[in-house]
Formats: sequence, structure tokens, C-alpha cells
Amino acid sequence: MPSGDRRDGPDRLDRVRGAFAGLAAGDAAGWPAARHRSTLLAGWSRRLRRELDAFAEEHQVTTLPVPFALNQPVAPLAAGPSDDAEWLAWTALTIGEDRAEAFGRLAGRDDVRARISVWAALDNLAAGKRPPASGHDNPHHFDDAAAVRAVAFGVAGLDPLEDARVTNAEDGVLGAVAMARAVAALTDGAPMGDAVEAALGALPPDTAIGHAAREALAAARAAGSPFASVPALDAAVLDHVYSYGVAAAQTVPIALALADVAVSAATPGAGEFGGEEFGAEEFGAEAFGAGVSAAACLAPVADSAPALTGALLGCAAGYDALPAAWRERVRTLAGCCLPELAGADLLDIAGRLA
Repeated sequence: MPSGDRRDGPDRLDRVRGAFAGLAAGDAAGWPAARHRSTLLAGWSRRLRRELDAFAEEHQVTTLPVPFALNQPVAPLAAGPSDDAEWLAWTALTIGEDRAEAFGRLAGRDDVRARISVWAALDNLAAGKRPPASGHDNPHHFDDAAAVRAVAFGVAGLDPLEDARVTNAEDGVLGAVAMARAVAALTDGAPMGDAVEAALGALPPDTAIGHAAREALAAARAAGSPFASVPALDAAVLDHVYSYGVAAAQTVPIALALADVAVSAATPGAGEFGGEEFGAEEFGAEAFGAGVSAAACLAPVADSAPALTGALLGCAAGYDALPAAWRERVRTLAGCCLPELAGADLLDIAGRLA
């Protein structure tokens, strides 16, 4: 068959677009996306939601307040990409620049929304600290902000280290390198198992993230499917003591484990996303939906674990294999974290990078 035939798998551009759209769909699927996008509404609507939350706590009401648009356009609350997709797009657009200088231009702005690690790094850069100090002298050096951005470096076949060291250190940097290696392997057409092994090669077993990644993979493989893995991953990986829902040592291992088991469960023993009866599109969509949905079920890490899972599975399956409704819904950015990206076409940005 010709190399571009769907049964032979997606081509490189399709994989790059799949990685970007997959991350954006996972970003949109997590419950925090609505909260991020609600920042586009009037401030008083968010204040009312906080007051309702306090009322529910005081009066022991079980109805959870959610973002709402009272007498305002409801478009920002429609399912769509939010913070992770915008930071991925920003990274792709600035990927050829000195990373400290690119971040430095954001310092001092009052219209940017970002992870604590990014804000701390911007403060460090403004104070004259350069990487790696900007990422190491940082109260959230361990978070997954750089891992999200690393998807852009992965599809471009570039090392994310210089970018990661601006905002992160230790597990935060290791998670970025692991994600970039996995995405790079998938972009080149490697099967998911090889991509996971490439990621593990960047995660020493004696680190928190390396230990968690191996525990997560063992738990998911024993469970046999993404949804069946949810309780096991909750027990093996999630930290229920501290409010660190974006710790790279949790989100990156969960993404690797769910992507791995989603492909295994969806593939009937005849190669990745292939088989005698169905082609890549059927298995790609099945694996993608199962993996991202399971990640969204892990509420403490639902801000970025679904996005990272979606990036891996979307890259493996290719853009054309993703559900059509999601493909259209996630391509336009809202500008809820970086206002200059409002209305930007994520697929156009992915295509330029490819």
C-alpha cells in the first residue's frame, strides 16, 4: 500500500496535528478547563460562584457550584481547550528563541495566567536570575508546566532541557524530557511500547517520578484497560496529602500508563492501531477516548493528566483518527491564559511547527 494509506498509519504531519489536538481535547475534557475558561467572564460571576461554594460549605449542601454565565455570552463555558493548549501553542510559536528571553517578555504582564512554577520563574527572571536558578529556586519546581510545553519540542525532535530549566528542576525537568522523548518517538512512527520505553529511559528508578512511572505502568497493565486502571492508579500514584494536582511525578506517570494500556486494550494483537477487520482510525479513536476519559476520572490530576494522555494517544493515532466532534471543538484557542492567542488556530500552529 502507499505510505500515506490509513492502514499503514498516519504520516508525520498527521501525528503532529494529532499530538496538538489530542492535548487540547484532553485539556478540554478535564473539569478544571471550565474554571480556566470562566476567567473570560465578568469577575462578579466568579465571585458569586465562590460565595455559593462558601454557602454550600457552611450549610452542608452537596450541590457543587460550577462556573456559570448570568446575562453574559456562554461561549467561554462551552467545552474547549484552556491553559495547557495555550501554553503548548505559545511554546510552538517561540520555540526557536532563547527560552529565558521568550519567558522574560512575559514578566511584568498582568494579563497572563500560568502555573506557580511559571510565575515564580518570571519573578526570578525579572530579578536577574537566569536558568537553571530561575527553575530551581522555585517553590513549584516539581510541577508539570514544562512537561506540557515539551510536547512541542517532542514533535519537533528537539531537546526540551533549556526550556524546562527556565521554570522547573528535578522531577519537573525529568518529566519534560520524558514527554518529549515519548512524543518524538511517536512522531517518528514508533509504537506506543517503544515510546514508553524511551520515556522511562529519562526517568531514573531512584527518583520520585521514575518510581511512580514504573508503579503506574505495572498497575495499569495488571488492570488491563484504562477505566479498570483508575482505582489502581489512584492508590499507586496520587498524593492525597498535599494539593499538588499538577506534580510531574504524578501526571506524567499516569499519562504514560494510560496511553500504554489504552493502546494494548484497543489493539487485537496485530500491531498498533491495526488488524484484519478494522483500520487505524477505529482503534485510534477507541484508544484515545478510553485513555483520556480515564485520566479525566482521576479528579486530583484532571487539570493536566488528560491533556498529557491525549497528546501521547493523539500523536500515536494521528489527527484524522480522533473523533470528528473533538477535532473541530479544540482547534480554536480562547485566550484565557494568554490573551494574544484568542482565536488562534491550534492546527495551523501545529502545521507550521511540523
